[in-house]
Amino acid sequence: MGKLQVLLADDHAIVRDGLKQILAETDDLSVVGEAANGIEVVHMVRSRAWDLLVLDISMPGRSGLDLIRLVKDEQPGLPILVLSMHQEEQYAVRALHAGAAGYVTKESDCELLLHAMRRVAHGGVYVSEKVAELMARALRPIGTVLPHTLLSDREYQVFGMLVQGHGLTEIATELSLSVKTISTHKTRILQKMEMGNLSELVRYAIAHHLVDPGDLY
Repeated sequence: MGKLQVLLADDHAIVRDGLKQILAETDDLSVVGEAANGIEVVHMVRSRAWDLLVLDISMPGRSGLDLIRLVKDEQPGLPILVLSMHQEEQYAVRALHAGAAGYVTKESDCELLLHAMRRVAHGGVYVSEKVAELMARALRPIGTVLPHTLLSDREYQVFGMLVQGHGLTEIATELSLSVKTISTHKTRILQKMEMGNLSELVRYAIAHHLVDPGDLY
């Protein structure tokens, strides 16, 4: 049996090179294609069949969650494993709901990553104990869920950028939206989370590990 054909999508060449080296030492996994942004991911997915897509959720060209949905629309049977610098609290549940079959952080060791890749490639699902707990919490009655889980994917994306210190104009440019649209998102975020200002959002994000302290500026 030949090696599983892996499409690796990450905007950092050093990460791709490291993963290629790791997989080169296995008997069953091989990186056959690479993509450095969302546009390249779509092109590569359409170009041929793959056994597994390993996807960084934060790449230029398209929102990671939107990209997962687009890939699943194009290739419903393609297993997706998200490999992200973001901790599970930040995006894991949303990525799984979007269609990913697993979520692993870049802090994970090689053996765990290979285990997750094999499991997902063979039709399984990989979630850590922490992610399983987060998913269980998301099933609680509406009155007991955390406020940030009520946000839409776009609102959550804007929320994440706001608490990291990005201004409305900067966010609008990054997401190719109008400043007015971003302002509307901000208003809805504050309303849904029942908070009065950005400072409260930042404190909430830090308290619930939804932002990496090193990302704040």
